[in-house]
Amino acid sequence: MDDYLSVGKITSAYGVNGEVKVFPLTDHLDRFYDLDYVYIFEETGKTSLNVETVRFIKNLVIVKFKEINDRNEAEKLKGKLIKIKRDNAVKLDDDEYFIKDLLNMKVYTDDQKELGILKDVLKTGANDVYVVKTDERDILIPAIKDVIKKVDIKERKMTVHLLEGL
Repeated sequence: MDDYLSVGKITSAYGVNGEVKVFPLTDHLDRFYDLDYVYIFEETGKTSLNVETVRFIKNLVIVKFKEINDRNEAEKLKGKLIKIKRDNAVKLDDDEYFIKDLLNMKVYTDDQKELGILKDVLKTGANDVYVVKTDERDILIPAIKDVIKKVDIKERKMTVHLLEGL
């Protein structure tokens, strides 16, 4: 499943024609318009669903899949993650990363002392905040250029400059 990225989570059925409400898990909302199909993973395996229509209501995406035609079928998808193959992901800028690639990465200070492991990414609006688990506690690190000095996805290593008070 490492070749797949989550782009949304189905929160509920919407209406009676099989549409679902999706909470987006991507910063690139327009990418939903480009989806021809997605994957839903369950204990029994993965299912491919063809995207018929996409529209937005407030901060949610309303998706209609060709294979889902009534509310009862749509309700069965509640809580499921919508995934795409990594090959179909949006192209990121040099200073952008998929959250999946950051999780469990080792974090070091700029003087090469191991700080801990990146355990979560909080979406705050202004900037993301990285939750780094140390031996003593969790440290919240703002994902801004003054703090995040280097991210090496291949080496699974992040270098940070801790500002006073962190």
